[in-house]
Amino acid sequence: MKNILKLISIIIFLSMQANINAFESNNHRIAVLVNDQPITTYEIIQRMKMNAILTGVDITNENNNQFTNTVIDELIRETLKNEKLLGYNISVSDDEYLMHENIFFDKTTLNKNDVIKVFEANKVRYNELEKYLIDEISWQKLVSGMYYKLTSTTEVEIFEIMSKNPNISVEMAENIIIQRQLDLKSSKMIRDMFNEATIEYK
Repeated sequence: MKNILKLISIIIFLSMQANINAFESNNHRIAVLVNDQPITTYEIIQRMKMNAILTGVDITNENNNQFTNTVIDELIRETLKNEKLLGYNISVSDDEYLMHENIFFDKTTLNKNDVIKVFEANKVRYNELEKYLIDEISWQKLVSGMYYKLTSTTEVEIFEIMSKNPNISVEMAENIIIQRQLDLKSSKMIRDMFNEATIEYK
């Protein structure tokens, strides 16, 4: 793990600080194997740059290792989720994607056209974000399909939500409670898959 961090620290420092993209573009060294599925240094760098742009966080010498660790864990979780999704026939329509993309940008102060321009300037492929959002939708569909019927709400829970948020409806309060339960199921599934996975740091 330390060797990966050192290698990626050098690459990300060069690509982000000195903007040496030629070096980065050819660097597809396998950094991690997750159940024999590779995660490359190129994928890690793309995600680091994407996250830095979307969150407005500068990657520095001081935070680079922490940033790298976070991204590697994120990509490992996504690899495990995609492995799980292969066993199910889940598709995402164009309308579903566009709705989710609109919600994503509504929750931020970012404008899609501006993001595309910044991505291009920093050699980040916009389809990295598209893939991330599609994977997120697919995973939500899987978790909902597996556990929605097992969720439930009580009047006490609804009252608690509405007392803190008087402007929302009963239906909205119920949806919040159900989503919390689904999020807990999702977290447990991912944690179990993580614990059972074979993860090799190269």
